[in-house]
Amino acid sequence: MITLYGIKNCPTVQKAIKFLESNNIPFTFWDYKKQGIDQEHLEAWCNEFGWQKVLNKSGMMWRKASEESKALVVDQQSAIEFMLVTPTSIKRPILENENKLKLGFEEKEYLKL
Repeated sequence: MITLYGIKNCPTVQKAIKFLESNNIPFTFWDYKKQGIDQEHLEAWCNEFGWQKVLNKSGMMWRKASEESKALVVDQQSAIEFMLVTPTSIKRPILENENKLKLGFEEKEYLKL
């Protein structure tokens, strides 16, 4: 079963949802703004992609964070701690299909999964 992780009002997540629906691909949507996310998922994603890619430093929540909070993010564990507290700082969407993961949205890559 496919799970799409993201935030419902994110334009890129909306594109991914529209793509999956228009191609009749069944999926479950996990809104980590509303439902949160656990450390296990963040560790798996960071191990797969690197914490620097999973933490969305170009996003609004990173920009809004205090300089003190940002200065504490120096490695994977501190990045995970930041993302647990501020899940909207996680790059999106993340698509999970069994043990395969995809960060971001690209139609060709989604078809492969």
